[in-house]
Amino acid sequence: MSIVKSLSVGEGDMFYIKHNTDNFTVIDCCIDEDMENDIINEIKSESKNKGISRFISTHPDEDHIQGLKTLNNKWPISNFYCVENEAAKEKPSESFDEYCKLRDSEKAFYLYKDCSRKWLNEEDKARGSAGLNILWPITDNKDFKEQLELVKEGKSPNNISPIIMYKADHVKFLWMGDIETTLLEKVKDNIDFKEVDVLFAPHHGRESGKVPNDILEILNPKIVVIGEAPSEHLNYYSKYNTITQNSAGDIIFDIYEKRIDIYVGNSNYSVDFLEDKNKEKFDNYIGSLDL
Repeated sequence: MSIVKSLSVGEGDMFYIKHNTDNFTVIDCCIDEDMENDIINEIKSESKNKGISRFISTHPDEDHIQGLKTLNNKWPISNFYCVENEAAKEKPSESFDEYCKLRDSEKAFYLYKDCSRKWLNEEDKARGSAGLNILWPITDNKDFKEQLELVKEGKSPNNISPIIMYKADHVKFLWMGDIETTLLEKVKDNIDFKEVDVLFAPHHGRESGKVPNDILEILNPKIVVIGEAPSEHLNYYSKYNTITQNSAGDIIFDIYEKRIDIYVGNSNYSVDFLEDKNKEKFDNYIGSLDL
């Protein structure tokens, strides 16, 4: 059994995975002072019995790294994962400075397609794998290299986001950071997309990050999670079952071998595509997805 949690942090992203092995993973952070203690205390509590913890940064925009220095001070990051880059900012924030410090340190491991590392996606006698595999980037791809040059010049880092697949038992989740539709259209033939159960819509569900239809047909997600961008900018993926974090609040995916039990922060939120199995492990159960 493992847990994936998507935290409701306003117009930003933050997730953690409590793996069914001796691993704990945080993907991105967006922590303001009002929620700082609650979130960091939760991260510390949920990870305390795990032998390996890691932080994955999809890209260094403020809504994905806000509070990184505080998180690192209170929950020391010993394994920092990102795409290798030389991103620069005209007016760097404290969080961006912390990102660069970690990115350029010995704690960093750089993500690229099919990279392998103990215990990211390799296991040994000491502990199992975290089940995290990287589908993109291909570092010598022309379009990706163009994006690296742009971020070096201080342009938007959205399109250096990696594509991350998490597999737990028979359940698959996919993260795409803030990768934009325009780049996905250019590079999609270089990415080995497969079916997933839960897709976190890129760029917080914005129209600018809409996953092209031919990719969606391959992914065939059973649930699309739409992030907390302003509603006027969202694409609601109308052909798919969706959970909208603007309305749902925090979302917990409690994963079993062939089932996901789902809980949300808002007690008034509901959907009609899940089966009611009367689960009570956390508050505000909204149903289960059988696979």
